[in-house]
Amino acid sequence: MKHRSKVSGVAALLVVVLLGGSILALRRVESLRGPSATLEEVLFVPSGKTLKKMSLGYSSLLANIYWTRAVQYFGARLVQNSNRYDLLYPLLDITTDLDPHLIEAYQTGSIFLAQRSPAGAAQPEKAVALLEKGITANPDYWRLYFTLGFIHYLDRKDYKAAQEAFARGAEVPGALPWMRVMAARMAERSDDIATAFSLWKAVYDNNHDKMVRDSATKHMASLRADADIQELQRRVQTYRDKTGSLPASWRDLVRAGILPGIPVDPSGAVYVLMPNGAVWVEDTKPMPFVGESFQGDVH
Repeated sequence: MKHRSKVSGVAALLVVVLLGGSILALRRVESLRGPSATLEEVLFVPSGKTLKKMSLGYSSLLANIYWTRAVQYFGARLVQNSNRYDLLYPLLDITTDLDPHLIEAYQTGSIFLAQRSPAGAAQPEKAVALLEKGITANPDYWRLYFTLGFIHYLDRKDYKAAQEAFARGAEVPGALPWMRVMAARMAERSDDIATAFSLWKAVYDNNHDKMVRDSATKHMASLRADADIQELQRRVQTYRDKTGSLPASWRDLVRAGILPGIPVDPSGAVYVLMPNGAVWVEDTKPMPFVGESFQGDVH
């Protein structure tokens, strides 16, 4: 009977410690965030390692709860078109402290962090830190090296770091041979639409998160439009070289045999031909990243 009372006392003490720790953590975060922060924004413990010690063996369950919270936080900010994602990295860091083998948090979370507005938090350096943390904990998972190379290339424009990431991943047993191809492209500083498209296609094929796949779809549509625009502007120049004047409409190029038909963008709308010969899309909503492949302004 005394032993049972002692065990109950220890359990009660642990509950008090857990509650006390949560209250102290909440107050600490509130002091950091300022009086304008909402309760929803600050409901997390700022130290994942501390929380893991307090989890009583349920760290994997808590990791999934925090991962869900991170996705909800990101999704809410995305809907609001916010340019502030202050809690995203802390939530992901806590999630992966609680469960260092929760691969989805590294892969998907890093893409949330790295992408520029309007698709993400524009924090590629933090995305790299998260992925390196994931690789340290999961060195035999080659897809983490792929995502790292992807972010170095597309978001940081660091070709050397991208090459190293793809090359490291290529050495992992089971990695696709395609990883060596990408390492070679990075070594050539292959900054082109085809390379960017193939990377986004790989992200689409290897990620099941709806927000990431939607973003990948929009990036791929934007890249297709960029490729079309480059080719169409080349053909407009061909018409100008032949006739000495700019075309008034696409029909002028069709009649001249320069185009087989009226060109349409990935959404099915006819490309806009500007009076100065520039080419653009009628509606950028399905292709919000159109134009990013060009060095200058296509307007």
